[in-house]
Amino acid sequence: MKRTLLITLAAAAVWGTAHWRTGRRVTGALLLTLELALLTGAVLLAWPLREELASWLVQPVWLDALTAALILAGMVWCAVIIRSYQLVAEGGRWAVAGVVVLCALVVAPLAYGVELVRVSKNLVTDVFAENGEDGDEPFGGRDRVNVLLLGADAGPNRFGVRTDSMTVASIDVRRGATTLFSLPRNLEHVPMPTAASRLAFPDGFTGAGDATTPGLLNEVFQWAEDHPEIVPGVRDGQRGPLLLKQTVGGVLGLRVDYYIMVDMKGFAELVDAVGGIRMNVPEELVYGRNSEGRIPAGVQDLSGEQALWFGRTRTNSDDYHRMSRQKCLLYALSQQAEPTTLLTRFHKIASATKRAVSTDLPQNVLPEVMDLSRRIKGSDIKSIQFVPPLISTADPDWNLIKERVVAALARPARAKPAPVTTPATEPVRAPETRQAAATATPTASPGTVPADEQPDSLAETCG
Repeated sequence: MKRTLLITLAAAAVWGTAHWRTGRRVTGALLLTLELALLTGAVLLAWPLREELASWLVQPVWLDALTAALILAGMVWCAVIIRSYQLVAEGGRWAVAGVVVLCALVVAPLAYGVELVRVSKNLVTDVFAENGEDGDEPFGGRDRVNVLLLGADAGPNRFGVRTDSMTVASIDVRRGATTLFSLPRNLEHVPMPTAASRLAFPDGFTGAGDATTPGLLNEVFQWAEDHPEIVPGVRDGQRGPLLLKQTVGGVLGLRVDYYIMVDMKGFAELVDAVGGIRMNVPEELVYGRNSEGRIPAGVQDLSGEQALWFGRTRTNSDDYHRMSRQKCLLYALSQQAEPTTLLTRFHKIASATKRAVSTDLPQNVLPEVMDLSRRIKGSDIKSIQFVPPLISTADPDWNLIKERVVAALARPARAKPAPVTTPATEPVRAPETRQAAATATPTASPGTVPADEQPDSLAETCG
């Protein structure tokens, strides 16, 4: 029996071993050749195409093909083990039990792979929208794609969904260069983008004008959901995202292509699912209803709950500092997501993502999104916030916002180095320009864009 199990075990590792031992050398050679071809092909395919694999794994058709391949591989491997045992069979039921255990050990990792593929497919089909209309042209052939990133704070003690965090990521499709434009939640009298919404709010969005809905930008989403007449012909659940995309796009002077909304409570679950997040905390943060929570200053490994409070607390702070912290959270999460973490915690991550994230990104652009995410990760992300003193939330200068967006997205041309100035010779700026510089401090080569219109670098700002 011991000899039988040893040969069967060898045949499970090196196909054809049992056939060679019993004189079936042609069959043994064919099995060994097949195994080597499969292993070599997998290595040669996986290594040069390792970056493309992530793009394939977000396409249901490839996920179905991978499932079939894993199942077929398991069946063939078990067939080789069973046939090898039959050729050298000696011993009784204990040998059979050993073969069964060996087959189970071989099948287990493949079965786990099938389960991961199943979860991946469910994640893609549950979270992302059905295929869009751009066909085979990535992002409709556009050079730049703009994605509205929303942080929604819906809870049992709050009516509806309030989008307290609103940032547009403007991404150069070819280079991955990304600039974030953040709007404060309390912008007032925001111009409405469509005929129906302008008819309802000719002087800008005012809501009901009461304590419940005083008319701030963060109320537009829920107002659209509750008032179908201002977004006619659009079904429930899509009116809010559509009107908010159009409204924010109108403020910035950009076409907003897609949105991604993360529920704040779900964000905490997502952070826990990836094993926490490392943040540079500039100064101690206080949080909680009774200020009972503390996040010390310095580099900290934050749990989901701590990360949630890092992004939402306003104790001893304000909305504008909170906006900065929220962008740093997103930046850190995007930079720290490692393949090994995604693999080992995939079930938890997928489950948290389905509960936390909603989006209108269509499934057919996901391969391009994966390619784009790699380029973004390799580039420095810039950021500009339209907050006081640059912008008054009660009486915003809409033209100034659009001008700053144009300036921030202007590709810097090659220019002669700027002359070095000393404090004694530095020109005096106008008051408005000094205010703008306080919000948009240059941290990259300015090129031909004025220095006070350069966005911040998140890599430097967030540490």
